[in-house]
This record gives sequence, structure tokens and C-alpha cells, in this order.
Amino acid sequence: MNPKRKRRLIVALLVIAAATVAISLTVFALQQNMNYLYSPTEIDAGKAPPHHQFRLGGVVKEHSVVRDGQSLKVQFVVTDRFHDMPVVYTGILPDLFREGQSVIVTGHMDDGHFVGTEVLAKHDETYMPKEVADAIRKAQAAGRADPKHMTHPKGGS
Repeated sequence: MNPKRKRRLIVALLVIAAATVAISLTVFALQQNMNYLYSPTEIDAGKAPPHHQFRLGGVVKEHSVVRDGQSLKVQFVVTDRFHDMPVVYTGILPDLFREGQSVIVTGHMDDGHFVGTEVLAKHDETYMPKEVADAIRKAQAAGRADPKHMTHPKGGS
């Protein structure tokens, strides 16, 4: 092989190797930053990652909000009308947060309850995040309704 061809081959291989490394690092970084949304039913079924941050979507169950009078700690239950997930959050809640309203909570699982780091509340009376509506529809279609966990859309029994 003449020196010119050898040099071109080495340069081409180095460019391909560098591109492969760059693409691999980009994909790895994007996977680490993805936050998937799970419903309480999906979490109960074990589909949520146990030691990673993810989003929990559903409706704040009626009569479930308990505020700590000494701190900003709040405990509440998020439901998809089939399963309930207890949530612990420390911080200032959005103005639109209330029982019977749709929420998306970012956080992680810890000993059977969800520890929230961010709470997003719905916008108005008719709004439900697409992911939450899809998760509820998927749970209904799968027939995983447990009568003791079902609640009225406004959170009552």
C-alpha cells in the first residue's frame, strides 16, 4: 500500500472512531437525562425504575393532603383511579395544586412512597396532561381496575 493511501485510510478510521465515540457519548447523556412518566398502576406493576428519577402522573386524591405545620413538607396521594401512590414533597406547591386536580411529580421511589422534587399542577378544570390521560386509558384497557382503589373522577368513592 502506498503511503498516500495508508494515510487516507488512517485518517478515515480515526474520523469513524471519533464519530462513534461522539455519538455513543451523546446517546448515553440523553438516556441519563430522560424522565419517563409513570402512573401509580405502572409503578405498582414494577415498571418504574427503582433507583432512578422519573415522573409520576395522576390526580391528587381527595382528603389526602397533609401539611406539616413546622416546615414546607407536604404529604398527599396521587391516584390514577385504580391504584394510589403516597407522595412526600418538601417545598412550595404551585398555586393550582389542590385535591382532585391533575399533577405531574418528578422524583424517585423510597421505601414504598414517592419522594417528589418538583410538582406541576394542571392548568384549568378540563386539562389533563396527555401522558396522564394515556396512562389512565392504558390501565383501563388492560382491565386492571381494582374496585377498592377506584375513585370518582373528582377523587371521591
